[in-house]
Amino acid sequence: MEAATPPLHLPLPLPQRVQILSQSGLSNLPSSYIQPPSLRPHSHYVAPSGPSFPTIDLSSSDPTPQVRRACSEWGAFHVINHGVPPSLLKEMRSVGVKFFESPMEQKTRFSCDLTVGPAAQGYGSRMLARDDTVLDWRDYFDHHTLPLDRRHPTKWPDFISNYREVVTQYSNEMERLAKRLLSIISQSLNLPPSYIEDAVGDVYQNITVSFYPPCPRPDLALGLQAHSDMGAITLLIQDDVGGLEVLKDDQWVLLQPLEDAIVVILADMTEIMTNGAYKSSVHRALVNANKARLSVATFYDPSKVRKIYPAPPLITAENRAKYKEVVYGDFVNSWYGQGPEGKRNIDALLIQ
Repeated sequence: MEAATPPLHLPLPLPQRVQILSQSGLSNLPSSYIQPPSLRPHSHYVAPSGPSFPTIDLSSSDPTPQVRRACSEWGAFHVINHGVPPSLLKEMRSVGVKFFESPMEQKTRFSCDLTVGPAAQGYGSRMLARDDTVLDWRDYFDHHTLPLDRRHPTKWPDFISNYREVVTQYSNEMERLAKRLLSIISQSLNLPPSYIEDAVGDVYQNITVSFYPPCPRPDLALGLQAHSDMGAITLLIQDDVGGLEVLKDDQWVLLQPLEDAIVVILADMTEIMTNGAYKSSVHRALVNANKARLSVATFYDPSKVRKIYPAPPLITAENRAKYKEVVYGDFVNSWYGQGPEGKRNIDALLIQ
């Protein structure tokens, strides 16, 4: 990283970002935001005529077969008629936009405290950056919402009138939906309905609002580099700008925004618990040359002391355990220590 680059995690003002990526000639650009050629957007892009991203109606009489197919083939899917009020989805996006469009002096009052670790609550940038990695074109606000003793709304913005109330209500709705989905996923593998929920234990929920400013060279930068999520399940909403891509059969598929739908993304611990029957989804975020983009991801994860291992009912003489047991906190430390670098850290747990 070049000396002129601001310290890690401190939000870089938009004008400076534009100046950096607007310089003429690739050779004159600092490496801070330039992705390697093989990782740049659209390097393996699948047009809308390619594989169709699954959409599952949770109001159907039995969504289990569709969930089973989506989890085994994609590791991600849209859900509609999920029971979360559309008005709440709209409000959650709205308060997020209002925060990121606020003056910097107001936002930095709620900057994350980096001394407590890389997943600190608050406002920040480039959470995964190290001295030798490419930076993401992304600002974020991370909220700690579950267990309840982690939920401290006084650490959330107070200059947007309904911000704290909206995030609290959104947290509760996402918890309800995550439990419902994990029950369906468990049953789709003939496990008890509560199996994955029980294996997760005392759930840790974080809600991260990500803001991707307009980028003058979206062909060179990424809003969020390719990765799979660490925990059990992620529930994500995006605005109508779009930009979320998932990796399917070594090709990137762009998810077209679907109004009032929620994107369900399986994470690494669910892959382990299902003994690889369901894969965690590798995904990334693109940036846009003309429009800012906002997304809201709700992470539903085990506690740091929880031991995660393949479900015993899924282990047979013909289908042996594929993953080593892991303490979730150790896995998290490895993920943040190495950074995703476009890879799945879960692969290190495969039994050879």
